[in-house]
Amino acid sequence: MNHGKHYVDSAKLVDRTKTYEPQEALELCCKTAKAKFDETVELHVRLGVDSRHADQQVRGAVVLPNGTGKNVRVVAICKGDAAKAAEAAGAQEVGDDDLIAKILGGYLDFDVLVTTPDMMGRVGRLGKILGPRGLMPNPKAGTVTPDVGKAVTEAKAGKIEYRLDKQNIIHVPVGKASFGAEKLMVNLDTVLEAIAKAKPAAAKGQYFKSATVATTMGPGIRVATNKYGV
Repeated sequence: MNHGKHYVDSAKLVDRTKTYEPQEALELCCKTAKAKFDETVELHVRLGVDSRHADQQVRGAVVLPNGTGKNVRVVAICKGDAAKAAEAAGAQEVGDDDLIAKILGGYLDFDVLVTTPDMMGRVGRLGKILGPRGLMPNPKAGTVTPDVGKAVTEAKAGKIEYRLDKQNIIHVPVGKASFGAEKLMVNLDTVLEAIAKAKPAAAKGQYFKSATVATTMGPGIRVATNKYGV
């Protein structure tokens, strides 16, 4: 695979044989951000579980203390007082059957969808559209809740969802390169501690197999996870 000049230059800064302490890895990560836009810093964690088993699923949500650096577009499917609370919290669109129909018609101009438990029967019709895009509301992620006002506020403040893919890897953003290593470290800590606490009882052996940070266009940098104790 041919990489561009910026990637090649950045890759020279990284020792591929080394596992870096988290702070050092993030400092290095910021140095590798050479694109003309503010690159997202991504965390990729391989876990010693098997996602094919229901009792080894790892999924949840966490609010990044320093946010994601992204303007998060939130819509809410609810009615009555919940709809008023969602509007007050800054949801860009609020509705019930009308919003469901709009999404069925192709409207997907949002990053997070929140709803109330009583609406899930109707929202279920959107599964084929929202599921593949990772937008389907879920109680574990806090996006199906009676308190939609709080859910909207948290999503806009930088709440992210983490979940295993089929390769038993979690991929999440931990901020932007412009945050600097200190702010990124606080976010990284928060995510890794949450994943550590979410360790399934059925998981055997080493839980954190590997962790890597990388900017959108930069090389992967291996991160030591021993401080998280699993």
